[in-house]
Amino acid sequence: MVVNDVVLLRSGVYRDSVTLMRVSRALGGLPGVGDAMAAMATPSNRELLAELGFAVPAGATPADLVVALRARDQDALDEARRAVDALLAERSPDPAPEAGLPPLTTASAAARGDATVALVSVPGPHVVPEAMDALAAGLNVMIFSDNVPVEQEVALKDAAARRGLIVMGPDCGTAVVGGVGLGFANVVRPGPVGVVAASGTGAQQVMCLLEEAGVGVRHVLGVGGRDLSPRVSGRSALAALAALDADPGTELIVLVSKPPAPRVAALVREAARRLDTPVVFAFPGGDDDLTGAVERVLRALGRAVPEWPRWDAPRGRAPRGPSRGALRGLFAGGTLRDEAEAIAAAALGDLAAGGHRLTDFGDDVYTRGRAHPMIDPALRLAALAREAADPGCGVLLLDVVLGHGADPDPAAALAPALAGALDARDGLAAVVSLCGTPGDPQDRDRQAAALRDAGAAVFASNAAAARHAAALVKGARDA
Repeated sequence: MVVNDVVLLRSGVYRDSVTLMRVSRALGGLPGVGDAMAAMATPSNRELLAELGFAVPAGATPADLVVALRARDQDALDEARRAVDALLAERSPDPAPEAGLPPLTTASAAARGDATVALVSVPGPHVVPEAMDALAAGLNVMIFSDNVPVEQEVALKDAAARRGLIVMGPDCGTAVVGGVGLGFANVVRPGPVGVVAASGTGAQQVMCLLEEAGVGVRHVLGVGGRDLSPRVSGRSALAALAALDADPGTELIVLVSKPPAPRVAALVREAARRLDTPVVFAFPGGDDDLTGAVERVLRALGRAVPEWPRWDAPRGRAPRGPSRGALRGLFAGGTLRDEAEAIAAAALGDLAAGGHRLTDFGDDVYTRGRAHPMIDPALRLAALAREAADPGCGVLLLDVVLGHGADPDPAAALAPALAGALDARDGLAAVVSLCGTPGDPQDRDRQAAALRDAGAAVFASNAAAARHAAALVKGARDA
């Protein structure tokens, strides 16, 4: 059998992960092309290419760009090869000549305007010089990058404190400052609630549920997932709480985080107790969850708690037969995964012993050299296919997170994958936690309809989705 595939190596050529995702999609959309992947040759990407059956050149390093193509015939393969260089050469248009030379440093860029925040998104090892440059220029800093050593995070946050500034991050995916969303931010109305978040997707879940209840958000200050760890000790969270407390437009503050270290939790609670603005803590795990925290916020504001949206699969698309098998969670959001795991463990007991597992594909180990799964679904789609083919899997649980910066149409790839998996196996069920608002660029309700029509049960509350998935597994186990 003739295999029409090729692996192209571009030594010393770098493109950012978002560009490479776009190139991969463009190549995959060419007539006759099956698999197509453009990526930096990091260890994780080389492993993924090997799983797809491609032979990566032995000398490839993370500093090299690799393009793998598979097509139905040689003509289609040749056409794809010709398209590669043109796609990789595409660049944003150069500034108009009259605009002059672009600034070469963060500080020189800051000197040209009246900005108060610098957003840093460079590979983790290169964050410190850029962030320090921004702090020296008097800017607060949002660090979108991950894979930054914790000792560098502490140094940056101490440098910010000496200047009366805040460092949001590293690994800060979401912020809203004065109604302007940064990173992965949902479209929500302005309002009286301020959010301090050591979790990007946790903040997004809170924002979206508040929007559903008709309550707006004033600011969301992300602080990075490690801020409430013993090493970092809440440095940015404490600064953010003080900043929101000083803001006369903030009537209530929500602090969102994975369960923090006990000593740090006590430190933050004591600081909150001294504020004039009331603080609601949202630490999903144990008996608490993000939906419950939002409901406490609504009651504190004197607002009604709505019935959270859900979209049930049409009768003809519901699972055929009981969902016999383990729960397999495929998540893009780390806090959403952790919340679902705590809920599942409470219902099902020892998850590992039962063959249940929930994976966060946004973890650093999966994002070295490639885009976050909220942007690039490739890794998660491959995992979905593997889990669906495993006879030990009974229920698939996934999150889909919408908003600016995220995949412009996640259901376009996910809905057909789910439909194919559910059609291929009796008893397999799918549950989706959909975090978004009707105003998001992807249109939450349109995404929900596509996922529902594919056969999934869809929930706006991640906690409700996790409980439903666990109930499906528990019902089959007890049957």
